[in-house]
Amino acid sequence: PFQAEDGIRDMPTGLVGSEMCIRDRDYSTRKDGTIPAAFPRSPPRLIARRLRPMESLRGEQAAMAEQKATNVHWHEGDITREHREKLLGHRGATLWFTGLSGSGKSTVAVELEGILHEMGIVSYRLDGDNVRMGINKNLGFSAEDRAENIRRIGEVAKLFVDSGQIALSSFVSPYRADRDQVRTLHEEAGMDFIEIFVDCSLEAAEARDPKGLYKKARAGEIKNFTGIDDPYEAPLNPEIHLRSDQQTLEEEVHEILAMLRERGIINK
Repeated sequence: PFQAEDGIRDMPTGLVGSEMCIRDRDYSTRKDGTIPAAFPRSPPRLIARRLRPMESLRGEQAAMAEQKATNVHWHEGDITREHREKLLGHRGATLWFTGLSGSGKSTVAVELEGILHEMGIVSYRLDGDNVRMGINKNLGFSAEDRAENIRRIGEVAKLFVDSGQIALSSFVSPYRADRDQVRTLHEEAGMDFIEIFVDCSLEAAEARDPKGLYKKARAGEIKNFTGIDDPYEAPLNPEIHLRSDQQTLEEEVHEILAMLRERGIINK
């Protein structure tokens, strides 16, 4: 196991970055296998756990997506995605809303869903909490479970796109690699994937705290909470970058609709 330099103490809150990422309450190492020494010398809660390199965690995540079933074959039907899109009068696509808890992802998705419905455009909203009450109710919030959560939802969103619908996927999805995996899944199938970064300062999100989660995280009642003791890796090149602490809901929805029209996904 890797050894820490002078031990590992409590991580600073709100850490976002690439050198140090919390994974399942283990702290990452540098590429040379050492632990950064710049930890605050705060109180005596030493983390005495064995440290795992990032490569082993990524290997575990890859194993979760491995094809285990044998002697299975894809059965093509006579009706294609193009047939379904022609019937509906618009193209399918996945809109992937990512951002901190409380940033406004679900609020924008709900508003957009309503407007699309009024326009006669079929969409379906996949919400982080909702799917954890069903298909993903057996997953927690470790890095491995978060990765599997996003992998499953990426596959579900792809099915909605194949049906000709617009999937509105609202998930914190804090890890860039997991979001990129879903993007690749869509692009390899010739499907539109639009990443929407619902950007909001941690201070603004925490002030909103609609579910009281930040308060619980600060009190230590919730572990692995993004923005407090787990990192959020912001998108580098999202198709749409919203600032929910600066824009109105109407402005945010207008920007998304403009992108859908620009890409020819909708023509209304």
